[in-house]
Amino acid sequence: MKKILTVMLVALAAACLFANGAKETAQTVSTDGSTSMESVILSLSEVFEDETGIVVTYNPTGSGSGITAVSEGRADIGLASRALKDSEKETLTETILALDGICIIVNNANPVSDLTLDQIAALYTGSITNWSEVGGNDAPVVLIGREAGSGTRDGFESISGTEDACKYSQELTSTGAVITAVASNENAIGYASLASVSDSVKALTVNGVKASEETVKSGDYVVQRPFVLATRTGEALSESAQKFFDYITSSDASQVIADAGAVPLK
Repeated sequence: MKKILTVMLVALAAACLFANGAKETAQTVSTDGSTSMESVILSLSEVFEDETGIVVTYNPTGSGSGITAVSEGRADIGLASRALKDSEKETLTETILALDGICIIVNNANPVSDLTLDQIAALYTGSITNWSEVGGNDAPVVLIGREAGSGTRDGFESISGTEDACKYSQELTSTGAVITAVASNENAIGYASLASVSDSVKALTVNGVKASEETVKSGDYVVQRPFVLATRTGEALSESAQKFFDYITSSDASQVIADAGAVPLK
């Protein structure tokens, strides 16, 4: 009887250890926000998960929604492709993960290859309505942009001085949607994260400067913004979330960030 009891206790202890281990491996870190940060966050998450077994979830809702999610405790880390506003900093802490260029993109068939910042502003506010006015074809300009609350839109309009003045033809809810819309319309112009732009569209030089890691870091490419991690001020992250935060803000993550198309700070 004593032997049977001992076996049962050992089995129970093993079951508890297994359960605790399963619980540990099932731990997750929730991130929510900027669609422009998708490539960077997914790349960092993949490396982190491989090394730790901790799963990182990503909800691409847009910068404004991500900030709301972390404020309300529905996410561990909010992702914003813009600096936090003073009102948001009352309850949230801003940590800059990387820098990103906002590329001005056109259809590959568009002959225009360079615009000044003033020309970009004139296009988006409707002062220039035909591509022929900036060296392009005789065709109407189709303005593609992001929805209100987007960090990319906030950054673009702040830098170009076009806040509340853009005459958008379409306001889309993700970086990918903007790229797809421009790729499918020869007369379209849009803006998208350097980390997300592909060969399906043409990224213009701005004031003669191409968007790249080097020109963003040097400040020569003027249309740029930060990739921000937002966390609740005065509230400790979970152990798993803190591990993820520490990794992605360390120099060990710099190459992963660069390979994903953004500009690491370290």
